[in-house]
Amino acid sequence: MIEPVPSVPIGLIAGGGQFPLLFAEAARARGRRVVAMAHLHETSNELEQKADVVYWVKLGQLGKIINNFHQEGVRETVFAGTITKTRIFRDILPDFKGLTLWNKIDIHQDDAILRAVAAALEAEGIAVLPSTCYLEHLFFPQGLLTRKKPSGEQWEDIRFGWKIAREIGRLDIGQCVVVRDRSVLAVEAIEGTDAAIRRGGELGRSGVVVVKLKKPGQDFRFDLPATGVRTIETLAAVNGAVLAVEAGQSLIFDRPAMVRAADAAGLVLVGLVENEQGELQLQAAG
Repeated sequence: MIEPVPSVPIGLIAGGGQFPLLFAEAARARGRRVVAMAHLHETSNELEQKADVVYWVKLGQLGKIINNFHQEGVRETVFAGTITKTRIFRDILPDFKGLTLWNKIDIHQDDAILRAVAAALEAEGIAVLPSTCYLEHLFFPQGLLTRKKPSGEQWEDIRFGWKIAREIGRLDIGQCVVVRDRSVLAVEAIEGTDAAIRRGGELGRSGVVVVKLKKPGQDFRFDLPATGVRTIETLAAVNGAVLAVEAGQSLIFDRPAMVRAADAAGLVLVGLVENEQGELQLQAAG
């Protein structure tokens, strides 16, 4: 474990993937002492080399998280990283505070759970900051990232999928859809993006279009859409064609490697913005 540096601490409630590692590095580069709550079976052990202090917790141990933050003098925190959502049906082991909160939540969907946890933390004097603080450079860019461009038919699928994805986001179901020929093949739910792509790709056989965007009213403190190399590998494995992402409202990890993988697989990777008229813009307004 890295020796703590003498600075104001910031908490990190860490899930899986690269995001917690990148946040810890960026926060320490800004002079912050990072106190991480890492989730067993989700968070990479590598976080112990990135953060100043790491406590390992089980899913649902909210009281332990709060107590550890108080002990370390943490007054603000971020959520970063993924939690395998199906674990809530088999692996959640809440402590008393976590169980009490769980029983108060009427709808066990992403936003409801995360907002409730954030409210509980803030009631304890621990502010929850946007997950992108110190990492604004990770926002998905607007424009075409790959050599290959969408065909006319693919543009039609992107526009169709965009409307469907926006609606399932409004219902807090998921953040992406898989479409082909203006038909919905898969809607992301609790299983996550990669599983939805595999399911839709199997049905579509080839040439599917994946659209991923934020939920309306997205809370930037948690659960922002994110894509990376694995997303491209999953799409390539089902002979997919396009990944269209909402620019400036989602995260991109390992961008150079992601673009190389997309080009190698002959995929289209594009970041789009929806204007006030509901039209999709490929190029930044200027």
